[in-house]
Parts: sequence; structure tokens; C-alpha cells
Amino acid sequence: MKRWFRSKTRQAEESSHSGMEGLIPGKEGIEAFLHPEERHKLNRMVLLSRYVVEGNLAGAHRSPLRGASSEFADHKAYGLGDDPKHIDWRVLARTDRYFVKRFEDETNLRVYLVVDRSASMGYGSAGISKYLYACRLAAALGYVVVKARDSVGLCLHADTVTLRMGARNSIQHLHNMCKQLQSYEPDGGSAIAEALHEIAGSVRRRAMVVVLSDLLGDEKAVQQALGRLRRQRHDVIVLQILDPVELDLKIKQPHIFKDLESGETIQASPREIIDAYQKVFAEFVESYRTFCASLRIDHRVVRTDEPVDLFTRAYLQERRRLTA
Repeated sequence: MKRWFRSKTRQAEESSHSGMEGLIPGKEGIEAFLHPEERHKLNRMVLLSRYVVEGNLAGAHRSPLRGASSEFADHKAYGLGDDPKHIDWRVLARTDRYFVKRFEDETNLRVYLVVDRSASMGYGSAGISKYLYACRLAAALGYVVVKARDSVGLCLHADTVTLRMGARNSIQHLHNMCKQLQSYEPDGGSAIAEALHEIAGSVRRRAMVVVLSDLLGDEKAVQQALGRLRRQRHDVIVLQILDPVELDLKIKQPHIFKDLESGETIQASPREIIDAYQKVFAEFVESYRTFCASLRIDHRVVRTDEPVDLFTRAYLQERRRLTA
């Protein structure tokens, strides 16, 4: 039972979805995922990094590079080529030696959205599949990032990495990313760990990596990949997207459950297995929560019956408080 319930998402046969049902009709790109009023509510939001990042533009995030922002970092001995205007005259008066002030440069943030499109993400009992919810959430976060003059990139994967788009700062780039998300449906196995290792191997400068997945796969491999990203000092966010039925299994009638990735089926009465299921699934979620907390990775369980814009705004406000 433990292997069954922790392998991949179960789906009642009569509750199947294509994975992309629920897009805004007649729209493409970001307009297919977010209504104008939802984008308007996100206009003043910002995704802040909790750690030092490295970028190219002037922005709102700390950088390991020394520049001329308003936040003091430390002193260094005055030398050839240093600007005399940065000499600390008070230190000179006390020590009779010349030192210049160094400040923490402000930089833009590069955010990489890692979206899972494996078959298990096609499940949805709340009127929206986990994959479509992940796409809408990725669009919302991407919109916030670009509006703040930061850069956003995409890594889309199933059993292999399907698509990689570099981080750029433009609405058109975000629009193209959303069109790509719109063009794929959930299919195949999951390669979360491989996608994260690919990012770890290609993104050399410190950045933010946002994982949008149900995390139903090889837990040890995924955790090793997350650990590698943190060792490289990336700011990592894990948004574990789950359907309400997965969390509580509140189904009254007997069902035939199907593993969306292997095709394996089992007939069961939820009333007979609900206690064991909830225990096993809670342990699964808790294992990620504990692991992420140990590495200072943000981990959130995101229910697909919670409006995307409400979750996004609440999370960004919480993160702002934690970053202050």
C-alpha cells in the first residue's frame, strides 16, 4: 500500500482530464492563463530573494558584488583607482588612515520556473488539473518578476527535459513562455531531479529556482538535486501542487484508481483505506517539508481549489515579511 500511494497520482477513471481544460477561451500566452483583473492585482507585488543573488540590472536584490547602493557593507584600504568621494572621513579622523566605504550593490533577480508536465500532473478533481494550475501559477509569478524588472526563464519537463528558455526581462518573453506551456499537455513519467541537475549544471550565477510539481517521484533523487542547488547558493522555492482528493481522499463510493504514468489500476473503497492513505500521504508531504526546512528552502503545499491569484499574493506578502 505504501508503494502504491507514494508512487504516482491516482485518478478515478471518471475524473480524467486532458490537463489543459479551463484555459481562457480564445486567448493565448499569458492572457490564456490570467484574466486582466488578476494581472492588475499582481501589478504592485514583488518576488524578493531571501539570499544574495547575481544579476545585470539595477534592482531590489542584494548582490555579492560591491557597488554604490545605499546599504553599507564594509571598509577597505584606499588604493589607486578608488573614488575619493567614498573615503570615510570619520575613520580618517580617528585612525589617520584612508579607508573607503563599500556598499552592497543592488541587482536584478533571475528566476527559473521548473514546471512538471508528467502524466500525474493531468489529474484534477477541482475543475482544474494540477498541470494547468502549475501553468497559471508560473504565469502569475513570471508576471510579477517581469513587472519588477527582473528576469524569468523556464524549464519544462516530463520524463526528460522538454524545453529550456533562458531568463529574460520582457513581457514578450513571458508571453512566449506561456505559449509554450499552453502547447504541451501532461504526458509520460517524471524527471524532476534531472531537470534540477540540468539547471544546477548550466546556471552558474546565483539565482532563484521555483519548482512547480506534485513531487510524486523518486524522493531521494529529488532531494539530492535540491541540495545541489542550495550548495550552489541558489534561492530555491518548492511549490508542491496537489489536488484536494490527493490530500484527504474524501470519496464516498468505491472507485477504480489508475496510475496515470504506469497504467496500473486497482479497485478500492476509500472508506476502507482512508486512514492508511492519509497517514502515508501525510508522511510523504512531511518528508519534503522537513528536508526543505533543513536547507532553508521554501516549501509550500498548494491546493488546486485555492484561487491562483489569492495564493500568489498571500505567498509574496509572506515572503516580503520574511525578507525584511
